[in-house]
Amino acid sequence: MKIYTKTGDEGTTGILGSKRLRKDDARIEVYGTVDELNAAIGFARALVMESTEDDVAARVQDELFTLGAALADPDPQGPFHNKISDEHVENLERAIDDFTAELAPMRTFILPGGSPAAAQLHLARTICRRAERLVVHLAHLPEEDVPSTLLIYLNRLSDLLFVMARTVNHHAGVADVPWISKK
Repeated sequence: MKIYTKTGDEGTTGILGSKRLRKDDARIEVYGTVDELNAAIGFARALVMESTEDDVAARVQDELFTLGAALADPDPQGPFHNKISDEHVENLERAIDDFTAELAPMRTFILPGGSPAAAQLHLARTICRRAERLVVHLAHLPEEDVPSTLLIYLNRLSDLLFVMARTVNHHAGVADVPWISKK
């Protein structure tokens, strides 16, 4: 099987169902950003973290594939449209709580950095925030149906990625980088 189909050569791409959209469509932009987020998390995993963080990151990568499929499925009755559930959000919240329990309370704002894996998780967090903004945009377009759990999931995920970055630094014996205002 060849990887190229040539069906996108005119600037369109297929989504679930038989519909084709322009490659700059808001729906394509948002699930492309979710794909970018998934790749950023994959890169963080390649930079070595402990098994607990890696296991959570692997689960999140799988869920992001599902979330991308939900975004590629504009039909409210479609097979993927509502696959991200409150349970997925609750799992993120449990992971946030578990990681936070290991950390000293924050006394300052934290700059992205520290160990390579933590810095990459901070980058993934910023991509997640962009995906979140794009979901909000898509949800407000006329005739678009976007399940609210997708937005909630991405909002929680950005919090998780922040806490995971701090946890990865903690486990690596690397201090978070505090932001100190230069007045």
